[in-house]
Amino acid sequence: MLRQWANKGKIAAACLPWRLARGAGLWRGSGAPVQFVTEAADWAIRWVGEHVRDEINLLKPGSVELATSPGRLVDRVVHFGSPHLWLTWGGTMSRSNRFATSFFHGRPEDGDDYARQIDLFLASVPRLSMIVTGAGLIERRLLDWGVPPEKLVRVPIGVDTSRFLPPSEEQRLAARRKLGIPDGTLLIGSFQKDGNGWGDGNEPKLIKGPDVFVNALGRLKELGFPVMAMLTGPARGFVKDGLHRLGVPYAHTYIKEHVDLVSCYHALDLYLVTSREEGGPMGLMESMATGVPVVSTKVGMSLDLVEDGVSGALVEIDDVDAIVERSLALLGSSKLAAIKMRARSSVMQADWSEVGRGHWDKVYRPLLAK
Repeated sequence: MLRQWANKGKIAAACLPWRLARGAGLWRGSGAPVQFVTEAADWAIRWVGEHVRDEINLLKPGSVELATSPGRLVDRVVHFGSPHLWLTWGGTMSRSNRFATSFFHGRPEDGDDYARQIDLFLASVPRLSMIVTGAGLIERRLLDWGVPPEKLVRVPIGVDTSRFLPPSEEQRLAARRKLGIPDGTLLIGSFQKDGNGWGDGNEPKLIKGPDVFVNALGRLKELGFPVMAMLTGPARGFVKDGLHRLGVPYAHTYIKEHVDLVSCYHALDLYLVTSREEGGPMGLMESMATGVPVVSTKVGMSLDLVEDGVSGALVEIDDVDAIVERSLALLGSSKLAAIKMRARSSVMQADWSEVGRGHWDKVYRPLLAK
């Protein structure tokens, strides 16, 4: 806690000269009119910012830039990629800016840290011009918490449907050979970060449901299926240890670029979203776009994109039995090819081109007009 207050003090000190210079008419700011604030880490928040920037700059060149240290910004639309970034920087920056933040997920019941952050976030809402969320479930939650409806905008988290494409049979076999997947294996994917921190990840991030994923694969193994897990992402130690204890084999690969995930999806037979809380997740949209059947808990955007039994399967949170049952029913369905096609059709609404235009039309253009 002392370190957190020290960091806030440093940020406030860094922002103050620019606030004073702007007030004295000595600094009018520089850079694109819209600044999207991301973490430095090459992970989901940064990916969202990069895609939104790139899509909008195709429509309106030079309109959006990324920022990781936004303290000197004045007279700009500043969009924070998460409530954490907003709460870290927003209160110390020049009020000549128009502030927006994304809020993709979070509940007080997810833990004391989440509860404190949500209290601080709700207290900060009067300083925000816009709040962007990706899922209807989260939009309704924010309204229930008293966020004014005129400040809420829903724009999906996106997927590049021009790159995340269903594989040919040759591409599928090549992807499995490259990863060393034995013939006849039922390969189930989980591409996320579900351990705390950026190390081994032996302490689980339980809102991501890593324990549920492990138990579901263990149950399938008990039933006699030749199941294997395909993992990507950092901090997967808890999952790997759990699979090892249950005798479930796994492959874990680290990707260099986000688009490298495409070949990993091509190798899969099934993708599981076992989370207790989500904003998307990206894995949901990417699975649907690449023709991988998906079973998801009722979190994040799953309720917006998946029609149960038609374009995938939805189950209640923590219901391992339902995950196993629906997985087997989905894979054994005579309509599996049609389900994959419906899934891809459904996820087209979340293509980054639509997401970028949604940010411009619903968030940035209205705020720039002010």
